[in-house]
Amino acid sequence: MGAAARFENYDQWKTFALNKDRLSGAENWRTRDESTLYDYRVIRRRYDELAEVRASGDSQRLLFYMHEGFHGNMAGMGSPALYTRTKFGTKNLITQYINEMVLALQDLESVSDDEISLKEKFTFFKRASECFGRTGLMLSGAGSLGPFHIGVVKALNEQGLLPDIISGASAGSICAAVAGTRPDASLERMLNTDEFVKSMTSVDGQKRSSNRVQRQDVVEMLEAMIPDMTFEEAYEETGRYINVSVAPAAVNQRARVLNAIISPNACIREAVLASCAIPGVFPAVTLAAKTRTGERKPYIATRKWVDGSITHDMPARRLTRLYGVNHFISSQTNPFVLWTQQDPNSTSLFAQLSSVYQSAMRDWSKAVYPFTMNLVRNVYPANIMTRMWFGLLTQSYTADINISPTQRFVNPAKLLSVLTPQETLELIRAGEEATWPKIEMIRNCTAVSRQIDAALKGIEESIAPAS
Repeated sequence: MGAAARFENYDQWKTFALNKDRLSGAENWRTRDESTLYDYRVIRRRYDELAEVRASGDSQRLLFYMHEGFHGNMAGMGSPALYTRTKFGTKNLITQYINEMVLALQDLESVSDDEISLKEKFTFFKRASECFGRTGLMLSGAGSLGPFHIGVVKALNEQGLLPDIISGASAGSICAAVAGTRPDASLERMLNTDEFVKSMTSVDGQKRSSNRVQRQDVVEMLEAMIPDMTFEEAYEETGRYINVSVAPAAVNQRARVLNAIISPNACIREAVLASCAIPGVFPAVTLAAKTRTGERKPYIATRKWVDGSITHDMPARRLTRLYGVNHFISSQTNPFVLWTQQDPNSTSLFAQLSSVYQSAMRDWSKAVYPFTMNLVRNVYPANIMTRMWFGLLTQSYTADINISPTQRFVNPAKLLSVLTPQETLELIRAGEEATWPKIEMIRNCTAVSRQIDAALKGIEESIAPAS
């Protein structure tokens, strides 16, 4: 059992990590600017310049300076390797520079409209958002490991770090829907109640002939955990964009990522049910939508949909195109790929060789896929199975920041098993524990984009009454 398992919350873990750094001497590394892992001279110069410009109190000068541009990996300061030398955080210089940028953005937002007009502010922050980018959280297909995602969401939400853009595939879509249909405070209350765990384990084992999850179990769980909302209604309620991956049941159709932009009137529950419909285990699903009057109708009545992890376990390209996301956090629990994954940011020789091999396999699979599909296109179910396996082989399953369970939780034999309340709680806690060591990296890497988004929201609200 890892050291983090001894702690009840992030604050306890943080105290332990800081003490560990002090005793090991790693704390000294944090206080020194110098490192070969980033260009510390550039960051020191930028920090000193920005601090001096802010101290001058000249808002126009500050605006001009900030217009020069900034990004999350300036001089390599976003390198994941910078977060491996200590238990907690990274170089103090990096954290200080990021905090200085956030303060500068706050200064520009709050300055008098006589000095910088609302229009100028809006133009600046809109441009800054487009240039700097945003962060997205991707929750993979998970099977019975789904509660691990809940632990990740819980840990991020408690620290105010849960992104506004969340994608989910298969079991990950359940967790994305839970997070994207409730505001922060409501979500935190829900995740800290016994009723939530009961809703995830509501199946009465005494009435079952099998310990495997059945379709009706999933339906009942979704009804208990996810409000009957459309994607647009969820966005209006929470300000978050939920993205649910679904794959077509027919060979010649295209996969989709459902959300408030592409499919605003589609119903979330049916989308999640489709994303959880593992081919050969659960039947394909007809999606549903609501009319303006609230009447429920089929969404594309002639098509059925299945497990989204087959085609878009982690739809990074879609999120980039729709929302300008260029920084990704993944909670990776897909049982089909988890055992093969190595951290792409690792410097070990084995991890690097594994990354090269997996990249080569993806390229090879993409090259032979058209030929293979031509051979079986009209042969059912070989055509469906071929598309499914090639879909799994050709995807990328890692992100900028990767959170995964330890191998002791990965048991293919329990992929579709009904979990006990105790097993569910253990997986939720495992998700929290796996997230805690990543919190400061996430906090630093997302601080600027979070401040830009908050400023844009505030400015838009100020402009709205006058429009």
